[in-house]
Amino acid sequence: MGALWMLVAGFLFACMGVLVKLGAQYFSNIELVFYRSFIGLVIMYAIVRQRGGSISTPHIKSHLWRGVSGSIALLLFFYCITALPLATAVTLNYTSPLFLTVLLMLVFRERFHAPLTIAIALGFVGMILLLHPTLARNQLIPGLLGLISGFFAGIAMLNVRELGRSGEPAWRIVFYFSLIATLISGVAMLLDTIHQVTLHNFLILLAMGSSATLAQLALTRAYSTGKTLVASSLSYSAVVFATLFGIVLWGETLALDSWVGMALIIASGVASLKLAPRH
Repeated sequence: MGALWMLVAGFLFACMGVLVKLGAQYFSNIELVFYRSFIGLVIMYAIVRQRGGSISTPHIKSHLWRGVSGSIALLLFFYCITALPLATAVTLNYTSPLFLTVLLMLVFRERFHAPLTIAIALGFVGMILLLHPTLARNQLIPGLLGLISGFFAGIAMLNVRELGRSGEPAWRIVFYFSLIATLISGVAMLLDTIHQVTLHNFLILLAMGSSATLAQLALTRAYSTGKTLVASSLSYSAVVFATLFGIVLWGETLALDSWVGMALIIASGVASLKLAPRH
């Protein structure tokens, strides 16, 4: 069942990307992050109340680090979705396992043995290949920001990992992330233009926030009911679904080096997850 739940999560995350791209016609990426986070916050609060759980936590500092790094990653990721082909933006964000592996090695002062070093190196080669077409299209800045979003997502994953090891339930981690992301994007939104919400674009926002939150819950379910490596590997299904959506909905085409880059990133990401330290 874990594998099925991760496929559901990958599909829903790709749907979120589609809705972000549609919502970009009406809102800035900061507004989209705010509405996505706020809707997620409302849904998670309802789940907490229904379960009779408590939001009090002794790990507020860890939640803060996870919330800030995750919010930065989300802001950059949403911008990249509006500026790049959907498959490219999603793949760059999914470089996070590579950065997570490097961070784990540094935190635990592990030695970079040959198989892991090769896997990480192939991942970075894939990044270069994927970024190359963006340079030709004068989209290097969005491409680099997408890579940075993957780095901050890796930091967020490291914090989520430590929160889980501390005994924090997944729903509380998701709740505090939604809360912190709502506050950060809300303040940023006040410093920018706020666009009008109509019935039509509200439905896009509602679908975006709901799909993102349901995807997080499905992902949590996948890790709790299946093998970690299998679930982690299948998380890359989001890239496949995003690629298909981009081709069907927007007629997006990718150069051969982009396809090779995506394949290398996925392969190295799966390999690095398998070879990473198990502390």
